[in-house]
Amino acid sequence: MKTVLTNKNISIRTRRRALECYIEPILMYGCEAWTISKQTQRKLEATEMWFLRRMLRISWTAKKTNDTVLEEAHTTRLLISKIRKRQATFFGHVMRREKLENLVTTGMLEGKRSRGKQREKLIEGPTDWLKAGKSLEAIEATKDRKKWRTMIANAVKQGT
Repeated sequence: MKTVLTNKNISIRTRRRALECYIEPILMYGCEAWTISKQTQRKLEATEMWFLRRMLRISWTAKKTNDTVLEEAHTTRLLISKIRKRQATFFGHVMRREKLENLVTTGMLEGKRSRGKQREKLIEGPTDWLKAGKSLEAIEATKDRKKWRTMIANAVKQGT
């Protein structure tokens, strides 16, 4: 795909569309089950900017800020919001089904947790992103599909 994405004869809009169709799905494979830390988010944003810089043939030694690169590409950062939207959609789907996946996601399994700093639970990502307050509020919101979809749409619009 390098020859297509770096070809100056193809418009930037078409190259961006090729990136969205062919490369982003590979990058985001399984993202519904990720827990995104600050470090992971920075790496994903860096990857997105790396793709744009390669498409525009901007060297990493060129002193251009990410904002100017985004302006040249006529786009904004979208990768994290796409991932968050997919995670929230998947979370709603899992919460509406009251099966084993629901128990695993909410962390309501019996037993002891290991020592040390605990990993972020899968339920904490969507509730933080959607600003649902407590996780119980988010779980209750998933029961009503219209309410859940509007919460997701509002969060995507705000770009949080």
